[in-house]
Amino acid sequence: MAALTLESRLDGAVGGKTATALEKAFGMRTVGDLLAHYPRRYARRGELTPISSLPVGEPVTIVAEVRRASERRMQNRKGSLLEVIISDGQGELSLTFFNQSWRLKDLQPGRRGVFAGKVGEYRGSKQLTHPDYELFDDEETARLTAEATANLPITIYPATSAIASWQLKKIIDLVLDGLGPVDDPLPDELRRREGLLDARTAIERIHRPDFEDQIDPARSTLRMHEAFVLQAALLQQRQFVRALSAIRREPGALLTDFDQSLPFARTPDQVSVGDQIARDLQGDWPMNRLVQGEVGSGKTLVALRAMLQVAQSGGQSALIAPTEVLAGQHLRSIARMLGRTLAPELMPTLLTGQMPAAERRKAALRTASGQARIVVGTHALLSESTTFADLGLVVVDEQHRFGVEQRESLRAKGAAPHALVLTATPIPRTVAMTVFGDLDVSTIRTMPEGRAGIQTFVAPLAEKPAWFSRVWDRIAEEVGNGHQAFVVCAAIDAEASVKDDTADEPVAIVEGEAPRTRWGVAQVVDLVSRHPAFADLRVSPLHGKMPSDEKDAIMQAFARGDVDVLIATTVVEVGVDVPNASTMVILEADRFGVSQLHQLRGRVGRGGVPGLCLLVTEAPAGTPARERVEAVAGTLDGFALAEIDLELRGEGDVLGDAQSGARSSLRLLRVVTDADLIAAARIAAEQVLDDDPTLTRHPGLAAALERRLGMEERAALAKN
Repeated sequence: MAALTLESRLDGAVGGKTATALEKAFGMRTVGDLLAHYPRRYARRGELTPISSLPVGEPVTIVAEVRRASERRMQNRKGSLLEVIISDGQGELSLTFFNQSWRLKDLQPGRRGVFAGKVGEYRGSKQLTHPDYELFDDEETARLTAEATANLPITIYPATSAIASWQLKKIIDLVLDGLGPVDDPLPDELRRREGLLDARTAIERIHRPDFEDQIDPARSTLRMHEAFVLQAALLQQRQFVRALSAIRREPGALLTDFDQSLPFARTPDQVSVGDQIARDLQGDWPMNRLVQGEVGSGKTLVALRAMLQVAQSGGQSALIAPTEVLAGQHLRSIARMLGRTLAPELMPTLLTGQMPAAERRKAALRTASGQARIVVGTHALLSESTTFADLGLVVVDEQHRFGVEQRESLRAKGAAPHALVLTATPIPRTVAMTVFGDLDVSTIRTMPEGRAGIQTFVAPLAEKPAWFSRVWDRIAEEVGNGHQAFVVCAAIDAEASVKDDTADEPVAIVEGEAPRTRWGVAQVVDLVSRHPAFADLRVSPLHGKMPSDEKDAIMQAFARGDVDVLIATTVVEVGVDVPNASTMVILEADRFGVSQLHQLRGRVGRGGVPGLCLLVTEAPAGTPARERVEAVAGTLDGFALAEIDLELRGEGDVLGDAQSGARSSLRLLRVVTDADLIAAARIAAEQVLDDDPTLTRHPGLAAALERRLGMEERAALAKN
């Protein structure tokens, strides 16, 4: 039988049944996918995991010893119950098996092994029901091999209830036994300079180390593989884009007329970033640029000027936004900025999935015919039924909500269109390098003049519970002064434990945070309906589960001033512009990420009205949950907060679900701690691609890129 390669299909390597289980549990399809499932940690044969700290309801893998085993007939049903008590020397845990008497032969007192299952509770005691287990050798053999195996680390893999850690170990051992030579993705010179292992040895040692001191060199090697291949993929995509021929889009009368109609002067950063984009649009290859800037720094203005430059030659621009509310807001904002002369000429058009069928057909027709030179929409723009006459520019708003594949599939609707990505979430250097490494980055730091600014305060209910009632009085006072307020909740209905589908990302429970949300939109609406200070106030709820037209009507009513207090989920996080809104109250603020709190705060203080942001939290002082909230209250600098966010939460949350696609799902690499490694890998990858653009002399890297870049992404690039 031919030796296995990293590209070999799993069903041919481990059999169809096992391959199906691996794909279902972990999305694995190839030998390379399986071998990139690295151990979570390593246990020693003498190491006993503390049973007392096992979390109820979680799948666990522990090393323990059998203390006693007994079998009895069940009273209420036929058959027998086998109960086995295992111990780690301090606590005890019971294992229960129904009608499996034969296990008594194996599970003798004194036998040790690895046990895995989901932790349950019965009459106050923790137990595993029908756990999987693998016992170490019998005592006589164990004595003979004790010295040889005493230091042999036991690999503990990320597992599921369907596939236990040692089952993965057995499957990986089987595959490693059949694996042939592995081409190295790293150039020999880089490997020698960094003192790294060859690829085959690194893979072998991370999964089957003979000694503990073999683990770190294997990890270091594979971490560099990950950084190097990731950077090469991003740089290669930049190469692909630069190999395409773009239609040059020259500025003209449309842009001149627009600039002359502006009632204000552009900020220095708006001018310099605008000039850079104008040059990109006249270049030989498609623009691929990320513009990052604080909430309200004028990114939409910069994007609209680019759209006008494209429209001058009859080209169309598509702006994709993450929510219906934001898409509608963008359309109104663009139409307002264009004014009565330019708007009818460019016909800005909205296209979303929730529109009535007749309206959507009309919008699709305008788009396909080229009549609409500016099209704003949500994911509906990605559907096969949406076509463009001459798509010249793709603008992606809030890129962290969209994966790379979505950006590429929208670009594929034109002949090498230019791409402009906007984000109001300032991106730390390492994240920009890791996730947006194929884009040129521009930053808008200066803010437009005439903004009154924002004051932020923490309302620490753990120490000062009376402040909760003061928060509601403060909202009523602001409305009494002729202003409006937002109240933001982490859920739609806390009692129904409904996950808010509009939330930016799932927020992990951290120390100091309550186990569940107390204040959803439903609970706050109920509270204020009974609050005397709110008796005459006009209050409206807003959340992602509402029909699109209802959400839009509420937002427009709030923008007009017909609603005093908007009680919402994070659906108001980006793009909502109501200059008269002075107050932002965020309940259970510790449930949100730092960048998200900063985004929400940016909804107020946008006009001449001073902004007030109250971060309400029950998290005790000194806990990580409270630190997050205090970090936001401590500075208005979003770039400083982005770095703090990365430090506090790690990149898992910062990258977001949509970014965990083919090129940014990190296994061993850590954006926070491996910044220097990522930078070094980028320089090395740049040198290789400059010297050997087609990678004919680097087959190992070419193969690694093929494995890393998914088929869908390749197809999107090919369409381009």
